[in-house]
Amino acid sequence: MAKYDFMSFGEANVRLAPPGHDRLAQAEELQLGIAAAELNCCVNISNLSVKRLQPQLKTAYVTKLVDFWTGRYIMQRARSHGVDMSNVVVEEYDKIGRTRNGLAFIEVGIGPRPGRQLYDRGHSALSKIEPGDIDWERVLDTRWFHTTGIVTALGEHTATEVVAALKAAKNNGAVTSYDLNYRHTLWSREDARTAAEQIMPYVDVIIGNEEDFDTMLGIKAENTDPNFSSLDPENYRAVASKVMEEYPHIRAVGTSLREVTSALLNNWRTVLMTKNGYFVSRKYDDIEIYDRTGGGDSFASALIWGLLEDRPEQEVIDFAAAFSALCHTVRNDWNIVTAEEAMDLMKGGSARVKR
Repeated sequence: MAKYDFMSFGEANVRLAPPGHDRLAQAEELQLGIAAAELNCCVNISNLSVKRLQPQLKTAYVTKLVDFWTGRYIMQRARSHGVDMSNVVVEEYDKIGRTRNGLAFIEVGIGPRPGRQLYDRGHSALSKIEPGDIDWERVLDTRWFHTTGIVTALGEHTATEVVAALKAAKNNGAVTSYDLNYRHTLWSREDARTAAEQIMPYVDVIIGNEEDFDTMLGIKAENTDPNFSSLDPENYRAVASKVMEEYPHIRAVGTSLREVTSALLNNWRTVLMTKNGYFVSRKYDDIEIYDRTGGGDSFASALIWGLLEDRPEQEVIDFAAAFSALCHTVRNDWNIVTAEEAMDLMKGGSARVKR
């Protein structure tokens, strides 16, 4: 038996956002949160697994943090949601900040003004990771291991460490997943594709949106406009099939499809392909968005949770769509919606007040 059910590797940043839809330049106060794609998955899966206040799935996070208030804030908040942080490498604070923990500044858009994520993560502890800082064969005692294209792009050795982690996870018998999560502010398309070539042989489940598959794997959905304003799930059957054709070891391909009407009004649907077929969720039209950051990680979390629970594929994708749709209604990245609430929506529940 593995020590953990789910582990992830990534970088956690303290998130700072003005209230409502204010611009950063006009803000007189900032609200604290945590921005961390991989840690988002740990927290979400841990919360989904809570039943009668007892975690059913054990989650753990691997990263490097500086022993500063930002690092302690991240550790304490993650632990409060049941995530084991004992494998985090902690570096002593040098009283100046030559090595630091990253920050993420968020603006929630409105109308025609899109949301923005601005990173202040230079010289972060994780970006300076060196081979040997983490003994992956020892640490990765888990049923499932997950990481993303974000951490891959951060530093000189982060791509090497992602490959090492995926190899060790596979050697230890874990299922591995990788969310492409391309960020153009972190690296070029060319560098992203080079890294993907090294990573894909060690990935069992690949997750991404329509732009990620195009940018990182060179697999583009047909009949889509440049702004991805109208997305036909049938176009992504071909994308998923191409992925599984080029990488026959892949067990599953998961994709989220977002149609943007305005910054606060989106359509949302998710799809999944396995060797058993192609599965499409219902479409959630005109979701009124409170905060869309973390929606993709919420989809990944629910998809992984459903597969860990060995649920049927159609149920997995229906649940993942509902859970991630609800994430858009919650402030900050972590989706504190319960499994019961997502299942109620999945089964056609309405937004009437629950009493």
